[in-house]
Amino acid sequence: MPAKSDVLIVGGGHNGLVCAAYLAAAGLKVTVLERRHVVGGAAVTEEFHPGFRNSVASYTVSLLNPKVIRDLDLHTHGLRVVEREVSNFLPTEDGRYLATGGDRTRREVAKFSQKDAERLDAYGERLDIIADLLRDLVLQTPPNVVDGGWRAALPELVHAAGLGKRFSKLDMTMRQELLSLFVTSAGDYLDGWFESAPIKAVYGFDGVVGNYASPYSPGSAYVLLHHVFGEVNGKKGAWGHAIGGMGAITQAMAKSAASRGVDIRVDAGVREIIVENGKAIGAVTESGETFHAAAVVSNLNPKLLYTRLIDAAALPAPFRQRIDQWRCGSGTFRMNVALSELPDFTCLPGKQRAPHHTAGIIIAPTLGYMERAYFDARTHGWSKQPIVEILIPSTLDSSLAPPGQHVASMFCQHVAPSLPNGESWDTHRETVADLMIETVNAFAPNFKASVLGRQINSPLDLERTFGLIGGDIFHGQLSLDQMFSARPMLGHGNYRGPLAGLYMCGSGTHPGGGVTGAPGHNAAHEIINDFRRKVVRRMT
Repeated sequence: MPAKSDVLIVGGGHNGLVCAAYLAAAGLKVTVLERRHVVGGAAVTEEFHPGFRNSVASYTVSLLNPKVIRDLDLHTHGLRVVEREVSNFLPTEDGRYLATGGDRTRREVAKFSQKDAERLDAYGERLDIIADLLRDLVLQTPPNVVDGGWRAALPELVHAAGLGKRFSKLDMTMRQELLSLFVTSAGDYLDGWFESAPIKAVYGFDGVVGNYASPYSPGSAYVLLHHVFGEVNGKKGAWGHAIGGMGAITQAMAKSAASRGVDIRVDAGVREIIVENGKAIGAVTESGETFHAAAVVSNLNPKLLYTRLIDAAALPAPFRQRIDQWRCGSGTFRMNVALSELPDFTCLPGKQRAPHHTAGIIIAPTLGYMERAYFDARTHGWSKQPIVEILIPSTLDSSLAPPGQHVASMFCQHVAPSLPNGESWDTHRETVADLMIETVNAFAPNFKASVLGRQINSPLDLERTFGLIGGDIFHGQLSLDQMFSARPMLGHGNYRGPLAGLYMCGSGTHPGGGVTGAPGHNAAHEIINDFRRKVVRRMT
């Protein structure tokens, strides 16, 4: 007989585990099916070179929602997050550097522009007001755009009115600021605030992280904003490191879920969602095992779910056409390297551990550099001078590398999700990896010689290993037509799929990508409500 649950979750990434834990806490019987040998999705820690461990794909902590941490009691289950000593460190082309974070930011920016240093507080205050407003929306289901008469539309109108009250509290200046952040480019927005290149590069980097676009592409200002929602240990806007790597987060989530009775199956990739009479009733694994459930929840990229796991004939034609147009691809080339010593930067010499070694180290000195990198990638497949962010988590967590040695995460952009002329990333991944290391070596001349081993994940590798189509870390681009009520599309922004019994809880739903846990939290809320309604209907 097929295994039977109340809820079957496809994909054991962090949002799937969060959703499972909330559902189990509500008394539902939950089964999670994960394709890989370990849960966690893209948030996993693995040994990639003898004696060296690191976060394989996702690599830093800030967006993980504090409510999710509290509700799942993740600290009790082993989670510990430490803050970077320096937020960001950016070497400049003229041999200087900018280090940001806390009180030092104003002093550092003044090295380049006193005027910019004096504008930092006003910039931060405005961004904080908008970020606080959007933080309130992160853990809420967006109003759903629905067909039908007033009975169907009224609840959504009431919901939208509640959101409108929040926005109405903004004065006209802040409403204009909000509009600018949603429709303009990160570059134009920052050019309106600052005159010196380094501070614009540090802030502008957030506008291209996971976003295959120029910093001057319209809409990239929102991506910048998306990355300032977070906090570490109660400190808003801070970034940190999970002791044990990003896998420590998802292992804590898995322990929380298991303690509530969730059945987690690994090496259980799903081959097909079972649909009968227009309703999702279960799944068949790649090994042929069948699972049935009253509700099926997908933690996958929507495109992966609807184009590969569900028969096209079972889906409404307009829905399938829209999913075919779902845009994925974040231009990400992800590497881990084992190091014999720390980078010795020309602009700030020294191989001994120093605060800047704990920072997010940005190799992209100006917005113009980032723009050229994007257009290079569009033309050639990868940028001649790529954008590289380096984190060295072993400076904060000695468990990741042998004594005196280190591991570094390299988050590299821009590369084309699919190479031109039909070429394969399998052919060029080593060449591009060499280029990434040389790019860092230009600013820290000992870097290349210190590399003892490396792990390479091209966009194709990220797709094959983690289901990130086109290497898209967000499960779909964060553009205006793929956000909020339109994520993944209008009419299905409330975590419910086009088939009865089918739900979505992954980053392809509101509020989007990053290790937040918010989509899993929100989807669980909707699923629990639907189960309660069914119980009420049976009782009446």
